[in-house]
Amino acid sequence: MIEIIHGDITKLVVDAIVNAANTSLLGGGGVDGAIHRTAGPQLLNACRELHGCETGDAKLTAGFLLPARYVIHTVGPIWQGGESNEAALLTQCYRRCFEIARQQQLRSIAFPGISTGVYRFPKEIAARIALTQMQANQADFERIIAVCFSKSDQNLYQRLADGQ
Repeated sequence: MIEIIHGDITKLVVDAIVNAANTSLLGGGGVDGAIHRTAGPQLLNACRELHGCETGDAKLTAGFLLPARYVIHTVGPIWQGGESNEAALLTQCYRRCFEIARQQQLRSIAFPGISTGVYRFPKEIAARIALTQMQANQADFERIIAVCFSKSDQNLYQRLADGQ
């Protein structure tokens, strides 16, 4: 079962939270900035050692001061109208996160709305991709959580999950 919640991803006690990062992995705004602030300066140091990340890929660090044991940093695509392979790149973000989680034998993972903030990916398209990937991988995990930034985002995810 996929949990759909409205809340703060930095407060979740899970094996891994996913960070909607930029290609530098060195922090930014939104979820990325909140994760970096909460995890502490060790996260920035660990990210420097990763030497960035390509769009559609993901990399793992410890969670440091976060309640989550790990952070899986993934770089979603910037929306450019839908004709620049954005949907495939976003799908790849989810696949890579699940792949890393399986390699680490993690049982619980929480995702924000990847690319739906400053990267302007349309929320409904992004939510459909997220839910499709979560459903395809749910047999391998005890908990998969979609952490929504707003109540309206949570309602969107719930409506789509209910097949409406």
